[in-house]
Amino acid sequence: MNQAVDLLQGTLDLLILKTLALETMHGWGIAQRIQQISQDALQVQQGSLYPALHRLEQQGWIEAEWRPSENNRRAKYYSLTRAGRKQLEVETANWERLSAAIRQILQTV
Repeated sequence: MNQAVDLLQGTLDLLILKTLALETMHGWGIAQRIQQISQDALQVQQGSLYPALHRLEQQGWIEAEWRPSENNRRAKYYSLTRAGRKQLEVETANWERLSAAIRQILQTV
């Protein structure tokens, strides 16, 4: 049974930053990439994705520009800024610490 997992806000930010570190993408493409790489374990809903993209843009971690998509429609493409690359490093280190602590508790209790 393959069940999708809900994402915490900070986790979604980390996944978006990591996805954009690989290449510039539009919102739907970001959601698809996360779902694809997680083998359908993680599904990002539009109601979570677009507020997160807006928040990350407001923080200066990503920037956006309108341009034609693959099917020749206008789409907003997002890319990582220099500040976003630094934040990705911070978020990744935080995630590593958190997941190690949770793993330790699960193995102990």
